[in-house]
Amino acid sequence: MELLAIHGGTPVRTNKIYYGRQCIEDDDVRAVAETLVGPYITCGPKVRELELKLAHFTGAKYAVVVSNGTAALHCACIAAGIGPGDEVITTPLTFAASANCALYCGAKPVFADVDPETYNIDPQSIRTRITERTKAIVAVDFTGQSVKNDEIRKICDDYGLVFIEDAAHAIGTTYKGKEVGSLADMTCFSFHPVKTITSGEGGAITTNDPDLYNKLVLAHTHGITHEEQEMEETEIEGPWYYEQISLGYNYRLTDFQAALLISQLNKLERFKQRRKEIVETYNEAFKDLDGIILQKEIAESDTCRHLYIIQLDLDKLTCTRREFFDAMSAENVQCQIHYIPVYWFPHYKRLGYTKGLCPIAENIYNGIMSIPLYPLLSDSDVEDVIHAVKKIATYYSKK
Repeated sequence: MELLAIHGGTPVRTNKIYYGRQCIEDDDVRAVAETLVGPYITCGPKVRELELKLAHFTGAKYAVVVSNGTAALHCACIAAGIGPGDEVITTPLTFAASANCALYCGAKPVFADVDPETYNIDPQSIRTRITERTKAIVAVDFTGQSVKNDEIRKICDDYGLVFIEDAAHAIGTTYKGKEVGSLADMTCFSFHPVKTITSGEGGAITTNDPDLYNKLVLAHTHGITHEEQEMEETEIEGPWYYEQISLGYNYRLTDFQAALLISQLNKLERFKQRRKEIVETYNEAFKDLDGIILQKEIAESDTCRHLYIIQLDLDKLTCTRREFFDAMSAENVQCQIHYIPVYWFPHYKRLGYTKGLCPIAENIYNGIMSIPLYPLLSDSDVEDVIHAVKKIATYYSKK
């Protein structure tokens, strides 16, 4: 048995690797540089070019790009008409923005539990949370795997709810052969650096509904319009004239960020294939490893995985999750935890939420850990990650 680095043994690597990292290449840099020296660095043509490209890629009729994924969720809630007294059902196993977007609009987040195998929101749990105040469902494609779109769509149709898909992890994923982004009433994306493609910070909302699209446009640009047919004033003073017709926000994306994302979109298929290769290698390596539980996928989802999560079976190990995490770091493989259940945070406690609302999600959280997954990982890097996980799992195994 190998001695762990944390106990004085030799680390599996000499340099540290992290759970995620952007892949920026020379053509990405050129795209940004060309835009920076051009006539528009914001409010210019690159943003519209990106929106058309995203709509085409996802198969949606419309796309609105915004400053980040949180802004995308907020705009979607605004477009959905969510307000005080409403309830929005989401998962606790997600980044806080998936629930915060309801709070921004004065609504109440309601947490449904997750499937114990896929870690995605459980449609049956959603049904038990619906009340007469429920207005929308924010369903998160956790790690990149599509939620059960058909079942959630039926729930929304049955109860007259708005279906918002939080696909921050899922650009490039398909459900029954259709791109995520064309299935829900609105789909929200994030382009943070650890995501599959990046614009530094950035987000987008796609939709097939022209009314929702118009509301999204207003929501991310101060509620201001330059379109004469939308204005209340009948005598327009001149071409400079505009009106604020609703309360909106400055959630615009810059043109140089849009240029970067256009360049990155051209590489999405390559990035997706490399991520799938790494996932398959991990799955094969860990499938029979005692003490490690793997996330399962539904057959309908062809997943472009943003995160690769291992779940520690702590009943079969002599260590805690923290000890395993620290041991991985000592081997120079830095992991991360995704995510602390949202309603555990102090802000949510002050709103009256308590532990125990979603026992399956809480149990999963206690054992999960994200290990490195990004296209720049070499085959040797991947083998080092596998070596570290096996080394530590074997050392702490109760067998």
